[in-house]
This record gives sequence, structure tokens and C-alpha cells, in this order.
Amino acid sequence: MKFQSPQTVDDAIAMLAADTNARVLAGGTDLLVRLRSGHISPSAIVDIKHISGMRDITQEDTPEGSGWRIGAAVSCAEMGEHAGLVAAYPGVVEGAELIGSTQVQGRCTMVGNLCNAGPAGDSVPAMVAAGALIRVAGPNGTRDVPVLDIPVAPGKTSLTEGEFVTSVFLPARPDNASDAYLRFIPRTEMDIAVVGCAVNLTLDAQGTVTAASMSLGAVGPKVKQVDASAIVGSTCDDASLDALAAAATEAATPIDDKRGTIAFRKDVSGVLAKRAAKIAYTRAKGASA
Repeated sequence: MKFQSPQTVDDAIAMLAADTNARVLAGGTDLLVRLRSGHISPSAIVDIKHISGMRDITQEDTPEGSGWRIGAAVSCAEMGEHAGLVAAYPGVVEGAELIGSTQVQGRCTMVGNLCNAGPAGDSVPAMVAAGALIRVAGPNGTRDVPVLDIPVAPGKTSLTEGEFVTSVFLPARPDNASDAYLRFIPRTEMDIAVVGCAVNLTLDAQGTVTAASMSLGAVGPKVKQVDASAIVGSTCDDASLDALAAAATEAATPIDDKRGTIAFRKDVSGVLAKRAAKIAYTRAKGASA
């Protein structure tokens, strides 16, 4: 097995295109586990950490749009230590900071969590609710893809031969907007989500919700985007939150397994939807104060 350390995006593309059995290394926390367990036997490892921009969190303001650009090799711990990103997207950071242990946090990446394509990935629902775009580089150039379109099935992504993710882009939003991510797990930490829920919303000057999005994890083969219109035009009162919970319960299509029944997961989806919306609403009101 070869270990390759490209210095540019083009070099990485060439290495990946030349060897269809090569694997990308960013944080490596999923890759190394799969290697040691014998689930994969790559002929080459392509370490992207030394490519310019892969370890950076930057604010962009371009004609194409403004927002936050997070390099593919930025660790989840680094995200949590970035005050500007935490203030802008606390829910996205919450999801990222739930991946693994404190030790793993220093290496694992949000992009790795996404490309692992696990239905219960904690960082994915908040990215979907935020309308995040994934920048993909490959032999045919660069393309920006909605997060929802990257995973296609458990363990499978839409990336084609020679392609890899270079960054995540979180679009800028008004001051009176925020998000939240919650999950249910059987243990207090270091467990896989039985259900995960992210809510992202924007308020007007009177505290009325003008836009809202919601997504669920671990209740289908990939993350689910759920209609959150029930709270638009409201101040997240009990009636609108109950309607939001009903929408989440209806949208959830989980399976029965040892970690939870279908009925339990559908019920928890509604509970988390209400709780996440309340948190996001409180944060948005605080941001507009």
C-alpha cells in the first residue's frame, strides 16, 4: 500500500483517478478503523491535509455568495474552538462536536463523517438544515453539491472516480437566525444516534419565524429533509411546535433493531423536533437582540 501526500488539488485528483482503489485520508478516524478491521484493503492512501486551504476556516464574500468555508481536513475540535463559526452556526458545530471521543475530536472531520455515508452521522442533519454546499473536485472540474445529494445509501456516496470533497460552504444569513442539533442515544456520550434532528430558522424583528428548515438522521437510509413550514409565521408557540413534531414523526421511516423500535424512533423524532426548534428560536432571538 502506497502513502501519497499531494500538495495541490490537481495532484490529488490525478492520484485518485489513476488508482480506483485509493482512499482519501483527512482525519482518518473512520478510514483507520475500516483498515484495521479488514473491511477495506486500499492500494493507496491519499493524504489531503497538506493541500492549501484544507485546514482553514474562512469567511467568504464573493459575487457568488458570502458565508463560511470549512476545509475538508478541519477537525471537529478546531470547529468548536472557532468563535466566529460557533456564533454563526452553533447547531452545525454541535453536530460536529458529537462525533467520537475528545481524543477523536482532534482528528475527525465533518467531511469524513459525511463521506462515510452512515445514516446516523451527527454532522450531516445540521448541514442539510443549513443549506450547506459541498465542493467536489475531480477530473471534470469542480462542482458544488447540496449535502443531501452526497450520500445515496448506507456506505455509498455520489462521488465518482477521481473525485473528492475539498470543503463545506455554509451560506451567510441574517443576524436574527440560528440553528440547533439534538440527538437521542442510549448512553450519555460516545454512542451512535438513534435519532438526530436539526432545525434552522430565521425571525423577523417581531420574533416571528419567516423561514425554517429541518432534517432528521438515523430514521432512513440517509438523512431526511423535512417540511418545517408548520412553524413559519409563528413564534414557536405550542400549537405550531406540535405540528412540527407531527411532520417529523410522519417523515421518519426508521427500522426496528436492537437500538430502537420503529414506533419509538418516530416518537423521538417529534420530541427532538420540538426541542431543537425551541433552542434555535431562543438563539435567533438572542442573536437579534
